[in-house]
This record gives sequence, C-alpha cells and structure tokens, in this order.
Amino acid sequence: MNINSTIRDWALPIAMITGVAMYLLYVNIPIFDGTHQFAGDVVGIVQPTLIFLMLFVTFCKIKPSELRLSRWHVWLLLFQTMTFVLLSLLLSVFAPVPLGVRVIVESCMMCLICPTATAAAVITAKLGGNSSSLISYTILINLTVSLVAPPFLTLSHPIEGLSFLSSFLLIAGKVFPLLLCPLVAAELLRHILPRVHKYIVQKGRDWPFLLWLVALSLAIAMTARAIAHSQVSLFVMAGIAIVSLVCCLLQFGVGRFVGAKYADKTTAGQALGQKNTVFAIWFAYTFLTPVTAIAGGFYSIWHNVVNTWQLYRSNHKK
Repeated sequence: MNINSTIRDWALPIAMITGVAMYLLYVNIPIFDGTHQFAGDVVGIVQPTLIFLMLFVTFCKIKPSELRLSRWHVWLLLFQTMTFVLLSLLLSVFAPVPLGVRVIVESCMMCLICPTATAAAVITAKLGGNSSSLISYTILINLTVSLVAPPFLTLSHPIEGLSFLSSFLLIAGKVFPLLLCPLVAAELLRHILPRVHKYIVQKGRDWPFLLWLVALSLAIAMTARAIAHSQVSLFVMAGIAIVSLVCCLLQFGVGRFVGAKYADKTTAGQALGQKNTVFAIWFAYTFLTPVTAIAGGFYSIWHNVVNTWQLYRSNHKK
C-alpha cells in the first residue's frame, strides 16, 4: 500500500526523470546514431496518438451538453489576450529592440498566450476539479489564440509572406483536429456502440492518466533534446528559464484567484496554468524568434512540478 501511495504521489516526476534518462541513454549509445531522425518522426506520430486516446477516453465520460460557458472563462480569456496584446504592442512601439530583450519578451508572450494543455482535463479530474468546464475553456482559448495571435504577431514580429489568414489557418490546423476528432469519435461510440462506451466509462477511470504519463515522458525527452541542441548562451537560457517560471507561477496563481470567486479554484488554476507546451514550441519556431521555443520546454518542467505538488497535497488530503 505504501509503494502504491509513493508511486501515485510521485508519478509525474518519475515520468519526467524517465524522459530525461531515455534521451540521455538513446543519444549516448552508438548503435542508435543513425536512427535519430527516424526516432523523431516516430515520436511525432506516437505523441499525438496518445493525446488523442487520452482525450477520447475523457470525452467518453462527458456529454457535449455539459460543455458550458462560465464567468471565470471570460476573465481568464481577457487575462491571456490582454497580456499578450500589451507585450506585442510594446515590442512594436519600441522596435527595434536588442535581441536579448526581444527573446525574453517573446518568451513571456508565448507562455501567456499558449492554450491550455489537452491533458489538463486529466490532472483536473485527479485534483477533484470540473473536467467539463476545463474542456470548455480549452476549446475557447484555442479559438481565441487563432483569432488574436495573427494580427498582433504581424505588428511585433512580422514574417514576410505570412498574412492574417495564413497564420489563422496554420494555428487552427494545429490545434483543432486534436480537440474535435476525439470529441466526435466519443460521440459516435456513444450512439453506435453503447456497450463499449459504457465499458470505457466504467473501467477506464485511470486510463487517461496512464496515457498522460507516457506522453509526458516523451515530451520531456524532446524538451531535453531542445535544450541540449540549443546554441544560446547560458545567460540567455537562464533568463528564459526564469521568465517561464514566473509566468507559470503567475498563471496558476491568477487562475486560482479568479476561480475562487466562482467556487471553481482548482479548475481555473489548471485552465490558466497548465499549458500545451508542444504547441508553444511549434508556435515559437513558426512565428517568433526560434530560440524562444526553449521557454516552452522549461514551462513544461515548471507546470509539471506544480502539478506534482498539487497531486501530492490532494492525495494526502484524501
């Protein structure tokens, strides 16, 4: 019983350490030297597949009628969009700015506007929050990012040949298939194979969390790879790490503060604090100074450390 409790308390850090260990072992075993590109391609397929399955099982437990707008959704959307817009305007007004300053500000922008992690519903359920409200916010923030980010990116970081429409389609194409396809699949299963659907609902309580642990190990392995291959100085890397940590703690704090006003502290905290860091890394490489992608990797570490602490507290309260 003590072993099970320990594993439950420290599941996230165990998955993170496993991810780093997997990467270090893989790159230091000579027999794998010629397979690095193939391994990257495999992870690029396996990771979204795990997220799809995780969301599919989660959506099986939630009816579309339960996805509703809450007041705290509006406040969190305003916080994310207004902070991003303000920093974008500052960069455009004071342009040109030194590269080091731009990297720090863009890292902050990315951490603030990044949508809620698709796995946030899994952690929210473990913490006793409202998964349906969390999923509602996840859909809303992805739509908001698709609409708000393109016009302000053209001001703060213009890219030749990339218009508002092309930016919108790029972002929407990245985030919405992975949100909508599991929802549609879960609803089809609910109506076509109700017995299978019922079995998943009854027996699959812990499946999303287990899938998330595997996906997390892969994500941390890719984070270790990004940091190891980065060409930036230690000073800049330290600045990015600090900025991402401040943004992480700020957003968990703001989310919990706003959510407490509406008796939904845990859910709002996860909605604002737990980010889709795979999207953040892609977003940085596509629209910002590429080195800011490191901020997404560091944020992945910070928000999982926060979640480890929250899960530990929640398990011991129970």
